[in-house]
Amino acid sequence: MGRLTVLALRAVLVLLLTGSVLVQAVMVPLLAIDLRGMDADIEYLRAPLLSVIVLGTAAVEVVLMCVWRLVTMVRRGTVFSHAAFQYVHVVIGAVVAAACLLFGLAVLLAPGEAVAPGVVLLVGGAALAVLGVALVVLVLRMLLAQAVERDVAATRMQAELDEVI
Repeated sequence: MGRLTVLALRAVLVLLLTGSVLVQAVMVPLLAIDLRGMDADIEYLRAPLLSVIVLGTAAVEVVLMCVWRLVTMVRRGTVFSHAAFQYVHVVIGAVVAAACLLFGLAVLLAPGEAVAPGVVLLVGGAALAVLGVALVVLVLRMLLAQAVERDVAATRMQAELDEVI
């Protein structure tokens, strides 16, 4: 990965992380104020909705930090090692947690007629899409495992060849 690519990716990661912190620090309190005037029949959704937003944003921040560490490993040439797996595992866990949060929100929105069924289906579909992202990352983890295995084998063969020479 080239230096310019790493710098561009890090700039995007910094912007996304800054935006997520602003959402948690500014937008969530403003949303909490706006939701005070909710109808009494959907007042029970206020706390879970705010919780899902805060925890979902935290999951995004965790993913961003892990991607930062993985990019650092790529830049150093150490990404094909067992140390990379811990970051990939955290990413998978954070994405699955975000999917569970969305699914839980869909379950909370489902009873009654305060929220349209289409909105509940959209939130459920978003949860399914986020879970699909976790599965894609899991497949990429399997590819990383194969690459690490081949890198270890190549290093071993190179050492054996060095002994012969």
